[in-house]
Amino acid sequence: MAFKDLRQFIAALEQDGQLQRVQVEVDPVLEITEIADRVMKAGGPALLFEKVKGSGFPVVINLFGSAKRMAMALGVEELDEIGRRIRDLADLPSLQGQGLGEKLKAVPKLFELRSVFPHTVRSAPCHEVVVRGEELRSFNLNDLPVLHCWPADAGRFITLPLVITKDPETGRRNLGMYRLQVYDGQTTGMHFHLHKDAAAHFRGYGAPADTGVTAAAATAPSAGQATTASPSSDRMPVAVALGADPATIYCATAPLPRGIDELLLAGFLRREPVELVRGVTVDLEVPATAEFVLEGYVDPGERRTEGPFGDHTGFYSLADEYPVFHLTAITRRRDAIYPATIVGRPPMEDAFIGKATERIFLPLLQLQLPEIVDMHLPVEGVFHNCAIVAIRKAYPGHARKVMHALWGMGQMMYTKTIIVVDHTTDVHNLSEVAWKVFNNIDPRRDIAMVEGPLDALDHASPTPFFGSKMGVDATIKGPAEGHPRPWPAEITMTPEMKALVERRWKEYGL
Repeated sequence: MAFKDLRQFIAALEQDGQLQRVQVEVDPVLEITEIADRVMKAGGPALLFEKVKGSGFPVVINLFGSAKRMAMALGVEELDEIGRRIRDLADLPSLQGQGLGEKLKAVPKLFELRSVFPHTVRSAPCHEVVVRGEELRSFNLNDLPVLHCWPADAGRFITLPLVITKDPETGRRNLGMYRLQVYDGQTTGMHFHLHKDAAAHFRGYGAPADTGVTAAAATAPSAGQATTASPSSDRMPVAVALGADPATIYCATAPLPRGIDELLLAGFLRREPVELVRGVTVDLEVPATAEFVLEGYVDPGERRTEGPFGDHTGFYSLADEYPVFHLTAITRRRDAIYPATIVGRPPMEDAFIGKATERIFLPLLQLQLPEIVDMHLPVEGVFHNCAIVAIRKAYPGHARKVMHALWGMGQMMYTKTIIVVDHTTDVHNLSEVAWKVFNNIDPRRDIAMVEGPLDALDHASPTPFFGSKMGVDATIKGPAEGHPRPWPAEITMTPEMKALVERRWKEYGL
């Protein structure tokens, strides 16, 4: 089922025994993080903190922190159902030239596509309370229960925002998830990464081409200090939704190709359109059922130091200079719920968000690379540092072809290590993968070193955003790949003997 809004999802989780209410007062400074971290690593429930020190709003966290909750959020029993729907749609072009019967079978699929496009409404729950102008002096960001997550964080960070921007030339919308460091009641950092769509939009408003990377942390000014103060007349409008329906929240993290509206994917996942409403101070549309919406702008001529921040890599991302978001309005529901997440040393809640991306986008990779049988992004690799790929190998050098093709596909370009194994290997069994890698490779022959773009959060490369990557070919080799010796067969028992022992197992008394 598609959840209309965040609170409907919360109610479903509670009914299913997957949400725990915490009724004692808790502090948003470190205490909620420590509680949530223990619960996440123990595989525990979503948490609704009803009394948060310093704020009149409750905090919900760990909404996506299990395979079951992630599937529920996207309206399926298990995530591979979404992949099968995508494969079905991918087969539609093959109906050209088919008979009437086959074409009629495709009609429901085509009809389903009508529901993916968002539509605009005139009034919305997110506008039940509107605060703007001088009213922001008495109610602003300081009244929200924004978390200070880790001890060395530069301050409080909004961690589950849906940041909405628009390309100034094409008008195309982007929905991304970029953390916001709260500087004061009316300004935050805006953590646009260099390679992301929002940063490209920002450059379209006249921001320098290096948006997202400036001075090294060692020479950066103190946190929150402006590095450029000359205002621009061409400010970029931004809206930040907090607490949309769960599918829309997920889609803000999805690695879609540039120019593809994340709300189309949300409509596809929900099987019904996302409702939008126009902002009260910005020319942007926002999710109508959001709990809070922050409206404002970023100025191409202004940067401030943002960070450090305890990030999903398990390390602190360093301080750097980023654009500044200026608040022009806060709109909200009357009884708004503040959604949050924490990231840190894996596994945490984002492990299940990453698993959803792995399963949803695998069929799209297979459209370009049909030899891929399966893929696994292990949580220890924090999604962009390692990909394990099983292929149906057909010719010498096939594994290397797949490595380079993946590095050329969208956000797969960040992947520091790609491991390629034969299709008989279970990529989700890390012990089996390690056995194949440690035994099947000749390092000189089977390791490829290349250079290219890296994720903004990579701290190991000597330079930001660029460094080396490694491909590991752990497939079976033959003479054409420089292995003239016979390749040994794996040790396995005969199926007949396995069946015999299975039948007699109780007789053995074991």
